[in-house]
Amino acid sequence: MPRTLLTKTSAPGGYAAAGVAVTMTAADVGNLNAFTAASTDLIVAQNTGGVGYTVTVTSAPDPFGRTKDIATEAIAAGEIRIFGPFPQSGWMQTDGRVYLQASNAAVKFGIIQLPG
Repeated sequence: MPRTLLTKTSAPGGYAAAGVAVTMTAADVGNLNAFTAASTDLIVAQNTGGVGYTVTVTSAPDPFGRTKDIATEAIAAGEIRIFGPFPQSGWMQTDGRVYLQASNAAVKFGIIQLPG
């Protein structure tokens, strides 16, 4: 099965009169997750569970062939972590997406697209 795509939330920008609600989606532990790559994306990972879980963001080779995943980053119970932004070079996979996963569906992901 293909990875489950996550919906992005556009940040309101510097002169917005109000905030926006972030779309948070439970991690798909079986199929994993992805989102369409843009260099202005942030990942918000929220552990809604009662114990710690992990998050991994899979890198892609940059023009020099280097890779360096964010591998099994621990997120404590109740914690919220932010990752990124993710330059396309080094993170965008061949299908144009960024790949991520969590060790439990109690982890919820939100993808924030920053202005610019």
